[in-house]
Amino acid sequence: MDIVAIVFLAVVGVVLLIILRQTRPELALLLSLLLGVLIFATAVPRIGMIVNTLGSIAGKTEVGSLHLSTLLKIVGVAYIAEFGAQICRDAQEGAIATKVELAGKVIIMALSVPIVLVILDSVLQLLP
Repeated sequence: MDIVAIVFLAVVGVVLLIILRQTRPELALLLSLLLGVLIFATAVPRIGMIVNTLGSIAGKTEVGSLHLSTLLKIVGVAYIAEFGAQICRDAQEGAIATKVELAGKVIIMALSVPIVLVILDSVLQLLP
């Protein structure tokens, strides 16, 4: 599915959401969740291609697969946290959305520690 189809799906979904929110807000929330998951699911197949390409590039360079794996986890956490926060915002739960984003940032910081240590070690080796 290309971006035109995704945008068309989103626009049709938003129109339906506007109509549903006036009469059945609980169904509107379910439709919003369904649309979000459906749009997200259309992008997931492309992730495999990106991971394979990055793995190929990492194999040709000195970037270890451990670091590539960590970077992919960080990107995944960022996307999932953003997706979850937006779902919370759609449900008018901004406070929970902020906490989801904070949790995502903390997890990203924790995941990035090994990479930061490798960078610091490299810098220290360059210093006389």
